[in-house]
Amino acid sequence: MGKATGFLEYEREVPGELDPLKRINAWKEFAIPLEEEKLTIQGARCMDCGTPFCHVGRLISGMASGCPIHNLIPEWNDLVYRGSWKEALKRLHKTNNFPEFTGRVCPAPCEGACTVGKSGSPVTIKNIEKAIVDRGFQEGWITPTMPTAHTGKKVAIVGSGPAGLACADQLNKAGHDVTVYERADRIGGLLIYGIPNMKLDKGTVQRRVDLLAAEGITFITKQEIGKDITTEALRSQFDAVVLCGGATKPRDLNIEGRELNGIHQAMEFLTRSTQSLLDSELEDGKYLSVKDKDVIVIGGGDTGTDCVATAIRLECKSVIQLEIMPQLPLSRQPGNPWPEWPKVMKTDYGQQEATKLYGTDPRRYLTASKCFIGDANGNVEAIRTVEVEWSKNPQGGLIPVEIPGSEKVIPANMVLLALGFTGPEGGMLEQLGIERDERSNVKSELDHYTTNVPGVFAAGDMRRGQSLVVWAIHEGRKAAREVDCYLMGSTEL
Repeated sequence: MGKATGFLEYEREVPGELDPLKRINAWKEFAIPLEEEKLTIQGARCMDCGTPFCHVGRLISGMASGCPIHNLIPEWNDLVYRGSWKEALKRLHKTNNFPEFTGRVCPAPCEGACTVGKSGSPVTIKNIEKAIVDRGFQEGWITPTMPTAHTGKKVAIVGSGPAGLACADQLNKAGHDVTVYERADRIGGLLIYGIPNMKLDKGTVQRRVDLLAAEGITFITKQEIGKDITTEALRSQFDAVVLCGGATKPRDLNIEGRELNGIHQAMEFLTRSTQSLLDSELEDGKYLSVKDKDVIVIGGGDTGTDCVATAIRLECKSVIQLEIMPQLPLSRQPGNPWPEWPKVMKTDYGQQEATKLYGTDPRRYLTASKCFIGDANGNVEAIRTVEVEWSKNPQGGLIPVEIPGSEKVIPANMVLLALGFTGPEGGMLEQLGIERDERSNVKSELDHYTTNVPGVFAAGDMRRGQSLVVWAIHEGRKAAREVDCYLMGSTEL
């Protein structure tokens, strides 16, 4: 696959990016694509390793290793190296319904498991994937493909995130009549409102949604199941129902002062910003303004990074990101061997921009929040923090222990909570009588995606908990296979 000695001859090269101080004035994607010649060379680095770990997704030490949707990575690397881009696109679409999404927002566990990366720099798999599908759209190779037969069976998909869209796409291919319900005003779920525009342009999402609609899928927005449409009505109209509503219940921070004005969940901040941007280029003022404010982001994950970058574009005065965990090492440690996901220090786009703009990395590690401090009008004006160290408790688990004398008061006119999610919301699940597991997610039979209610299936974050877009696509595809088998007695999906 690729050139047998390519990994010895060529160095890893990734696309460039617009300078942080230039890109913060716009909401557009900022990667500068590699030229075709350079992409061909990167494809050549795929080393014919015999047993590729990149395309066998599994969990090792609780983290993804390899591609969860089993992309045929060595095959399309080889095809790109040989200049067969259209054939590479066919291989890519065999396993991935939406490579234009994963090629932009996936953290690339495939690269973490790349054999070349065992003793050097991994193949630039993610960038090649994005280049293949982007070229497919540019060349007009990606067009609506209608189902060859119709079964007469009707399936409802609740939720239009990556799991719901992947499930709908697969079931439509199988000839079923598919309707996707979305409570928001746009189709896409977290692809639309959970990921900022500069990371995933919403035109890219809408382009794929339009394609799915042209292929026969029906999309219904502003309809919440269990509220606008009863669960009884839904089940009576469809032969099967697939729940793909996500794990959208945010984790809160119930410390003193939580009731103060100016403290918001990260997803509210990101959603309102993107919605206002799409509706009016921010002219309607319906977003949470941080102009000239000191912003504190609590949480160190991708959502926290997105909040940092969004706050900068909304002209905040300053931004600090608090993280209770320690800083990761600069290189892979002995206790984190290949092909595990490399737990190493990464400076993402939001931190890059904050560092360039304010002169310092916004992250503060090993820092816990003690309380919020308000002014006379009930608005947050500061946060009291304390430094911590992680120590073992009597049961052998690690817990944060406060360091005496390390308390600080940091100005904060806006606080954004990016602490993850605790599971799916109620309402619809309670009306359906759906059982939940010990983590409050929808309980389903392993690898069958069935719930305790006949004819009702679940997939994505609603079933597995908060996870990656690529895992959601995996879940949607697998659930579609089980639904097809349930409806038809067998399946070719």
